[in-house]
Amino acid sequence: MAVYTTIDNPELYFQCKLYTGNGSTNAITLDGDENMQPDLLWLKRRDGSDNHILFDDVRGVTKGIYADLNNAEDNLSDSLSSFDSNGFTLGADTAGSGTINGSSETYVAWAWKESATAGFDIVGYTGNATARTISHSLSAVPKVILGKRRSDASNWCMYHASHGNTKALYLNDTTTGATSTTFWNDTNPTSSVFTVGTDAALNGNTDTQIAYLWSEKQGFSKFGSYEGNGNADGTFVYTGFSPSFVMLKEIDQTGNWCMSDNKRPGYNPTNMVNANEAGAETTDGTNTIDHLSNGFKLRTTGSSSNTSNSTYIYMAFAEAPFVNSNGVPCNAK
Repeated sequence: MAVYTTIDNPELYFQCKLYTGNGSTNAITLDGDENMQPDLLWLKRRDGSDNHILFDDVRGVTKGIYADLNNAEDNLSDSLSSFDSNGFTLGADTAGSGTINGSSETYVAWAWKESATAGFDIVGYTGNATARTISHSLSAVPKVILGKRRSDASNWCMYHASHGNTKALYLNDTTTGATSTTFWNDTNPTSSVFTVGTDAALNGNTDTQIAYLWSEKQGFSKFGSYEGNGNADGTFVYTGFSPSFVMLKEIDQTGNWCMSDNKRPGYNPTNMVNANEAGAETTDGTNTIDHLSNGFKLRTTGSSSNTSNSTYIYMAFAEAPFVNSNGVPCNAK
């Protein structure tokens, strides 16, 4: 029997969680059937305008980076208090003025567990302004690398295998990114290292840097591209699993980084939030997609996700594999 996945329970490595802030100590428990202690948290207010903030256990619990800004890392002393065995604990969030824990405000958390099994690694390093290789622990070739200078303002830089090693996409804006050998030194990553050039955003001299790396795991994660058709009965993208999370970006022209998940609102079509904007979650059907048992389908003519003949890159993580390691299919949606 064919092996469709090595990860029967994706909740061990990725989970999405909705929560409500309380302006005080706030212990958030993830919803999975089994415990997962996150190593990377991406938090966003849903019901109003506030920045996206990322925390990871390499940089430490009080060190936040804003996905929608090019700012340096921020020290938020009472924001995230701890990564817990099955979730995380927030402080009163006075330093962030309610960005992640405002009283009665609603939020979404996307949480990843660092693991070579699930194809996710977090790498911290110090730049030297000289083209070089940096080791990682995936034992597989990364398909996506998301890098950010911590110690000074710079754009987020993404390597995506479907976009190529000569270019970098900027997570914090709508542009198509830039082409330069100074990003990745025009070199593909390998199963043991990735390469950075001389660009300060990825390798500024004496600057502290952080990089998130993902390799593709059948039945759990997929990083690819698709062509829009400009039709409300939009393009279907096969992933081999029912997605818990999808982020996509047009690369032919300017467009938002559209993010959907299996919790907002919990049924199809999904609600969207843009990684490059502080704005609230959209609930009007703009750029929506359906999360299906074996992939996702665009359900809009919105330019940020389904322009005719435009190319989009995406990254997706599973709620459930389409067929598990015992050959049992997941439920249809």
